[in-house]
Amino acid sequence: MNEEKKIVMYTTNWCSDCHRAKYVLNEYGIEYENIDVEADPKGLAFVKEVNNGNRVVPTIVFPDGSILVEPTNRALAEKVGIEL
Repeated sequence: MNEEKKIVMYTTNWCSDCHRAKYVLNEYGIEYENIDVEADPKGLAFVKEVNNGNRVVPTIVFPDGSILVEPTNRALAEKVGIEL
């Protein structure tokens, strides 16, 4: 998959919403790049930048440039074009 076309998900290992979002994408075979903001200072800085200084995960960036923050399963499914 072309790097520029990939979904990028900013997460932590302990975040239950992050695990839920990963599960939805994994269940439907949708590829994404995972960035653990606890291990990646640039990733954490990006998350804070797009969330008004707050560390909110998952922050998910899509190839079209749109961003979902802590999306529900339904919102995530609609964005990637799957039916739950």
